[in-house]
Amino acid sequence: MLSYAFTNLRQGDYKNIAGEEFNNLHNLLAVILASGISRQLKQGLYREYINRKDNLMTVRGKIDITDSIKNFVAGRRILTCEYDELSENNLLNQILKTTSMLMLRRGDVDDEHKATLKQAMLFFTNVDEINPASIRWSAVRLHRNNQTYQMLLGICQLILEGMLLTTDDGEYKLAEFIDDQNMCRLFEKFILEYYIKECPQVKATASQIAWALDDDISDMLPIMQSDVTLTHGDKVLIIDAKFYTHTMQSYYNVHKLHSHNLYQIFTYVKNKAVSLNLESRKVAGMLLYAQTDEIVQPNNVYQMSGNQIAVKTLDLNREFAEIAQQLNVIVTDYFK
Repeated sequence: MLSYAFTNLRQGDYKNIAGEEFNNLHNLLAVILASGISRQLKQGLYREYINRKDNLMTVRGKIDITDSIKNFVAGRRILTCEYDELSENNLLNQILKTTSMLMLRRGDVDDEHKATLKQAMLFFTNVDEINPASIRWSAVRLHRNNQTYQMLLGICQLILEGMLLTTDDGEYKLAEFIDDQNMCRLFEKFILEYYIKECPQVKATASQIAWALDDDISDMLPIMQSDVTLTHGDKVLIIDAKFYTHTMQSYYNVHKLHSHNLYQIFTYVKNKAVSLNLESRKVAGMLLYAQTDEIVQPNNVYQMSGNQIAVKTLDLNREFAEIAQQLNVIVTDYFK
């Protein structure tokens, strides 16, 4: 899923990754991280001005009068100065180093991949490690001078937020992915990018859906954002991807679909049909769940007010060729 979701991996120095075999996810992440950092090193690490305060023999920046007087009183012929220094020891590089060091401490990352990461870390000598839990991702700012960090930071965030952090003798170790929210975003992105790349016969987008309004007043209405919209000719299939621990609700041993998911896809379909001025039957919807190990799995097709609404599961616990076949069948079944 990562290789499809992170489309930047198909560019430049990442192309060789697609041809390698990885026996676990962390080896793949280590190689992606090492390749990305190596590429960034060729362009140069991002540097920014940081404020420093030091005792100096000559004036630099602004003199701190109070501390300088204390130095003279103590018999030290030095000045305390505050100044700005251009440094690579900033949040972006600290995140890269912290993530890399955590990957180096993993036992299931192969030595050859660790060696590449270690080599890259030689250029981060002046960069500090930070506590992963202290990172405020909302505070990370990307602009023209550091835009090349975007994909790398996305990988780092996926690793640091999607893995359980535990402590052992003061050192962080990474456990397995446990964050359903991160996996849900990855699942959605994977399905969209798969259809864009592997099914060119249909147009795949993650488009917004306009509300079918009678008076054009849309104040305070929420945005309807589809995960995947497939279009071929005059037929449209809207897919809402869901990655849950439990795909069904159970009450007194009676299994039901999540009602809010069904309401959502039904709303998407009805509004899409009106906005396109199409016959209702030309627009269909699908709730696509990642299959769990529950006994009852949804696999139904409903006809609702002239529209087809399907509920399917995608079994990710298979060889990728079989996963691809499941996704391809969705296209062939609906678009014939």
